[in-house]
Amino acid sequence: MNRLAVTIIILLLALAGVYIYTQTTLSHKVLRVSTTTSLYATGLLDELAKKFEETHPNVIIHYIPVGSGEALKKASLGDADLVLVHAPNLEKKYIDMGVLIDGEIFAYNYFIIVGPPNDPAGIKGLKNATQAFKKIMEAGESGIALFVSRGDNSGTNNRELYIWNRLGVRPSGDWYIEAGAGMAQTLEIADEKAAYTLSDTGTYLKLKKTGAIHNLDILVSGDPILINVYSVYLVNPDKFSGINYQLAKEFKEFIVSNTGKKLIGEYGLEEFGEPLFHPATKDNINELREAWSFFASP
Repeated sequence: MNRLAVTIIILLLALAGVYIYTQTTLSHKVLRVSTTTSLYATGLLDELAKKFEETHPNVIIHYIPVGSGEALKKASLGDADLVLVHAPNLEKKYIDMGVLIDGEIFAYNYFIIVGPPNDPAGIKGLKNATQAFKKIMEAGESGIALFVSRGDNSGTNNRELYIWNRLGVRPSGDWYIEAGAGMAQTLEIADEKAAYTLSDTGTYLKLKKTGAIHNLDILVSGDPILINVYSVYLVNPDKFSGINYQLAKEFKEFIVSNTGKKLIGEYGLEEFGEPLFHPATKDNINELREAWSFFASP
C-alpha cells in the first residue's frame, strides 16, 4: 500500500471519529456538574448518575471534581449547570451574588483527624478537635510531627482553617505542608509522610479499603464542629447563557428524592460495614440547617 493510500485511510478514519462524536453529542444532553472531590472520589456520584440515567437514557452527566472553592468558581463563570459542595461559608457568598439558587442540603457525614498509628502528638481518643490541632502544632514545632493541609480552598480546607482560627493561629513552618490537592491525594501524601491531616470520613474509608493508604488511623472524631454538610444548587440561568436549567433541576430533584436518599444512605454499607454518607431527612434537616448556618456565618 503506497503512502498516499495510507494517508487517505487515516483521514477517513479521523473524519469517521469526528462524525461519531458529533452524532453522539447531538443525540445526548450533557449535564455539567461541578463537585467536591470528597463526593466524587468515593464513587457515590457515579452510582447516582447510573441510577438517574436509567430513566434518562439520553443524558450524559459530566462531573467536574475539584475543591468546593473551585467548583463554586466554575459556577460563577457559567461553566456548570449544577453544583455539589460542602463549604457553607463559600456557598453563602455565591448565593448572595445570585449565582446559586434553589439550594438544598442532601447529605452529611463527618470530618475526622487521621494520623500515624504511633501518634507522636498524643491526640488519639480526644473529642475536642481544637485541642487536637493545638497538640499537633506543638508537636510539629518540636520537630516530631507533620500536618498536611489540602491548601486548596476546598470545604475540607475551610473547616481546617476554621479550627486553626479557633486557636487564634495561622500555621506555618516546615511541619505544616500545603498540598494544594484533592482529598485523595492529600491523604496519600499524609500516608507517605506519616503525617496528620483532616479528612472527610467517606474518602478515608474508601482509600483505606482499596489499600491506597496504609499508615493512617482515625484518631479524633465526634466533635460537633466536625459535622460535614453537603448541599446541591442550581446555577442561575438568568446569569448565564447556555445553562441547562431543566435538566439540572431534574437531577437535583432525583438526588433529594426518596430513591436518591436511599442510595445515599446505603452506599458503602455492604463494602465498608457502614455508609459513607447519610441522607438529609425530615428528622435531621433542621439540625443540618442550623449547622450550615453556623458555618456560613463570618
